Amino acid sequence: MRKVKVLTASEAAMLVKDGDSVATGGFVGSGSPETLSKAIEARFLETGSPKNLTYIYAAGQGNRDGRGSDHFAHEGLVKKVIAGHWNMAPKLGQLAFENKIEAYNLPQGIICQMYRDMAAKKIGTISNVGIGTFADPRIEGGKINDVTKEELVEVINIHGQELLLYKPFPINVCLLRGTYADETGNVSLQKEVTPCDALSMAQATRNNGGIVIFQVEKVVAAGSLDPKLVKVPGILVDAVVVSEPIDHQQCFDCEYDPTFTGEARAVAGGNTEMAPLTAKKIIGRRAAMELTEGSVVNLGIGVPEYVSMVANEEGIGDYMTLTVEAGPVGGIPMGGTQFGASRNADCYFDQSFMFDFYDGGGIDIAYLGLAQADETGNVNVSKFGTRVSGCGGFINISQNAKKVCFCGTFTAGGLKTKIENGKLVITNEGKESKFVKEVQQITFSGKYAAEASKPVLYITERAVFELRKDGVYLKEVAPGIDIKTQITDLMGFEPKTDGEVKLMDSRIFCEEKMGLANK
Repeated sequence: MRKVKVLTASEAAMLVKDGDSVATGGFVGSGSPETLSKAIEARFLETGSPKNLTYIYAAGQGNRDGRGSDHFAHEGLVKKVIAGHWNMAPKLGQLAFENKIEAYNLPQGIICQMYRDMAAKKIGTISNVGIGTFADPRIEGGKINDVTKEELVEVINIHGQELLLYKPFPINVCLLRGTYADETGNVSLQKEVTPCDALSMAQATRNNGGIVIFQVEKVVAAGSLDPKLVKVPGILVDAVVVSEPIDHQQCFDCEYDPTFTGEARAVAGGNTEMAPLTAKKIIGRRAAMELTEGSVVNLGIGVPEYVSMVANEEGIGDYMTLTVEAGPVGGIPMGGTQFGASRNADCYFDQSFMFDFYDGGGIDIAYLGLAQADETGNVNVSKFGTRVSGCGGFINISQNAKKVCFCGTFTAGGLKTKIENGKLVITNEGKESKFVKEVQQITFSGKYAAEASKPVLYITERAVFELRKDGVYLKEVAPGIDIKTQITDLMGFEPKTDGEVKLMDSRIFCEEKMGLANK
């Protein structure tokens, strides 16, 4: 019987050589191989090796506190980073900003699918995802600083259709996390909030001559794992490391919650009090009016989360099935370091399969954040000044959902509002308008969406805009708001109109329920 190597963390770190390409799994505060990443960081700080690594990851990993991807944020340890999201690793982002490393931001879903395509040794990943955005090589090609020169993305044409080819890259060492490993290396993930891309990453690494290392909670006897729970078979695993509990939390700083894994089910109910009528709730109410019964939905973090809250207040929570790009279908998506998990989920996709579903138009309505929008309908959520946040799954989701509602306050930086007699009153205007002449970076292409006649709304507390082929139209205004002084004078462009602008539904601005269940 073949037995898998059981190593200490420091022994596992010794398997990484100078110049290797290293990939890690995980999603925000869940599933990151903390024990292994810490060991590589410690070895580098002590010996100066391994050095000049290429570091690859799909979803953001970390909590902006040194954990996750920021274990690799040392000058000399990495020379290149290919990532789907940067915001959870600010030290790594600083290295990129200072031109101390080569740095790429590619759509999260594309990287997930690349793992699978690399496992099959395909020529690359071919997709429409990213056309017209900063991932398009005619714009930025996913490069996020001046020292990054190599083109990882190419425009191709197949049967008259313009597509992007994302070129594969080698993975020499893959660092993953599981729950249990048996003596032959079979690994189960039953305590993880989602399988993410563990299987695809392991296949991509082993099929191209690399090594796969898992950190696990425990090593158990051969044959003792239920084969239906084994996600990665021993034929793909080179070594396992038993992790300390502090580095193997289900989610950062959280106790194990069996309702995240299907081991237990939370009882429905809870707080039934109405939330205060803030600007964000106003946005959530207007956005919830777009719901239709049976909708499959993706909610972004922040303001879009109010859509779910409003739907539950109104008794139409069952109108929608919520999905999370990490893999959960159904249930209640979590936030913070638990983002990626869902309580009482119906099932868990591999992350790459979730993005297949998204890319094929499986989402009926996507509610996503609104950080910056311009006169052509472009949206930026990925770069602000010198800070690179990254696109995450935003490009996949926004480009291919059947309908998109971008949700956010009209201005940022100190906005305060109140409701008086059913009217919206701005008591303190935000310092920055989110509607600008030209966005700093194109995360959503208004031109691409308009050409495809995709329904797109931009929903704020005081106005609703709509994207059409000839530009952005102001469709609705909140009662009490002056269009000139409180909307168009604060914009970097003049929105189009159909003449008279409609008032937003008066029910939105009343404290009692709107009655959406009876609409």
